[in-house]
Amino acid sequence: MLLRTATGHDFSLYKKSTIGRRIERRMAQHDIEDIEVYARYVKENPAEIQTLFKELLINVTSFFRDAEAFATLKREILPLLLRDKPEAYVLRIWVAGCATGEEAYSIAILLRELMDEREQAFKVQLYATDLDEDAISAARTGVYPPNIVQDVQPDRLHRFFLKDDAGYRVRKEIREMVVFAVQNVIKDPPFTRLDLLCCRNLMIYLEPELQNRLIPAFHYALKPGGILFLSPSESIGNHTGLFTAQDRKWKFYRATHSVASARTVLANGLSWAADRRGKAPEEVMKRAKETNFAELTRRVLLQSYAPASVLTDLKGNILYVHGDTGNFLRPAPGQATLNVVEMAREPLPPELRAAILHATSQGGATLGREVAVTTNGKVQTVSFSLRPVQDTDAGETVLVISFEEISGGAPGTRKRSKRESTSLTNERIEALERELAYTRESLQATIEEQQASNEEMQSTNEELQSSNEELETSREELQSVNEELVTVNAELHAKIQQLTGIQNDMKNLLDNVNVGTIFLDERLVIRRFTREAARIYRLIGSDVGRPLGDINSELEGDDLLARAQTVLDSLIPYECELRTDRGAWYLARIMPYRTVDNVIEGVVLTFTDISRRVETEAAVHTARDLAEGIVDTVREPLLVLDGALKIVSASRSFYRNFRVTPEDTLGRPLYDVGNGQWDIPPLRELLETILPRDRSFEGYVVEQVFPAIGRRRISLNARRIAGRSGDTQLILLAMQDDGQERAT
Repeated sequence: MLLRTATGHDFSLYKKSTIGRRIERRMAQHDIEDIEVYARYVKENPAEIQTLFKELLINVTSFFRDAEAFATLKREILPLLLRDKPEAYVLRIWVAGCATGEEAYSIAILLRELMDEREQAFKVQLYATDLDEDAISAARTGVYPPNIVQDVQPDRLHRFFLKDDAGYRVRKEIREMVVFAVQNVIKDPPFTRLDLLCCRNLMIYLEPELQNRLIPAFHYALKPGGILFLSPSESIGNHTGLFTAQDRKWKFYRATHSVASARTVLANGLSWAADRRGKAPEEVMKRAKETNFAELTRRVLLQSYAPASVLTDLKGNILYVHGDTGNFLRPAPGQATLNVVEMAREPLPPELRAAILHATSQGGATLGREVAVTTNGKVQTVSFSLRPVQDTDAGETVLVISFEEISGGAPGTRKRSKRESTSLTNERIEALERELAYTRESLQATIEEQQASNEEMQSTNEELQSSNEELETSREELQSVNEELVTVNAELHAKIQQLTGIQNDMKNLLDNVNVGTIFLDERLVIRRFTREAARIYRLIGSDVGRPLGDINSELEGDDLLARAQTVLDSLIPYECELRTDRGAWYLARIMPYRTVDNVIEGVVLTFTDISRRVETEAAVHTARDLAEGIVDTVREPLLVLDGALKIVSASRSFYRNFRVTPEDTLGRPLYDVGNGQWDIPPLRELLETILPRDRSFEGYVVEQVFPAIGRRRISLNARRIAGRSGDTQLILLAMQDDGQERAT
């Protein structure tokens, strides 16, 4: 009852053993031993009832389950269904209880193979339904784990599936053949005009009562000659009048449509229209009674002395028969009926009809009406009486009709006196007059009944005309709606194609930018990820829907989950450089996930591989440290200039000999150092003209007055270090102090 109230689905007619095992499984997970305690727990925790509901939806299936059965389907059943069908024929198939879609896709694959073999394309409407919304979502996605290779042949795997990180994805041409929907096969109306109905391993979980309701519903859904496909452990039960076996081993049944089968379906009731109100316990329980001698005596007296009688409703339909009525009633020829007027022997019918009309219109009884009835060639006078009786329990009026044979033979069996003959003649005349009066009354009643019926027919005809006009209007509206739906369908098809193109572009973009990307929702649950992200976090396809915190990563240092939550709260992006266990370096960025409506629905983590850049920077730092060490070790003054003749580095001996500081030297042009003491025209020509051409010069002597040390004679050596493109990168300028200039 809790399940039915919370989910709207009734599990009372499921197999008790299955229900029990699932409940015990949930109880064990919560360490509950008493089922009443668990019932209270479920009542107090609405989330548990949904979990239990998911547990009860058993999704056990596989591709081409019972391979020989599917081989028979392709070899015999499908060609039989397509035999003598026109080109525009639409093959309608329904897979009930499809779970995660493997069975539906298996049938679609067989149909595609059949089209390829025949070189013929025919239209297919393949519907697959299940009660489990999560299973239907998985079926629509069409992604299955790698272990399906055990069930799918290699050629089919190559032809109809695409390999990806999550396993195998059903190709688009097969996915588009199947329409998946959520449906309760027990209470929802079925798909109709079906050629094939596949319902395998569903009824094994249902009680026989529910199975007996489903089989007539399946028969109703199939076309004449349509095929019902069950599992080897299921059958049609005692509904042999609805189906004929096409293949007993693999449970293919052909629907038989006839008047008898239609009656059977209506008599059993259709599952979605059946009255689900359970009978009260007092209506279904049989109570033992002690012997009632008064009741026994009454029954014996009725059997011995009461006349043969029938109990009918106000229309003459027999409700109960007491005694032997064979001399008065007999089965009417044609379609079977239980109406007392139609079953009565001649000439009782008009008399009974008049008496019933008299009772229904005036509430009066007819007593002792005598009629000469012919039974088996013998004429026998029969007296019948009709009494209206009020049924106090049901509150309705019923009719009790009693028949009694009048003793005595037919006239003429012995000689009578003239007086006796006259008396008999008078009695006969009186009987004939009485019969004539009854006949007139019956005729008048019949006329009135026909007039009333005629008025009712006229009224019904007017209502039908009105209904016909309404239906015509509805048909026009439906035609208009259909045209709109066709237009919308075309637009949706174009949108789907456009969306497919965008998805393909996005997939190729994400796969080729070599940037690991993880999309998280507001709860930091994985929504999607790219192939590169799996190198940082150990991700597989089935991790979609799991919290990122449950996945181990190879990153060291910063807690990205805490940073991601901060970005989600503050909407301020964050980035950092992180190292992995393998020694690789990544630039990690965390950005808010914004929709086109500027709504925040999570965060995006991107990881860019910067290992080469880090290695290059480390090499540059190492080389720079090495160069600075060499420069500082050289005894002669040494300057390192860039292409613009700005000082990049200077040796310690330069600072010492020329008595300058690094602050006044580094980053400044050579000609501006000091008070312009290096702005020597010949030196300019060497550095700006000769050196770019000759790459180096040696032994250039400079005689210059330096404010801090006086006049000096200095020999200069220079070398240009060019890059790969030939541009000047650095210039090394070495100096040798020849001492103070001699006085002339």
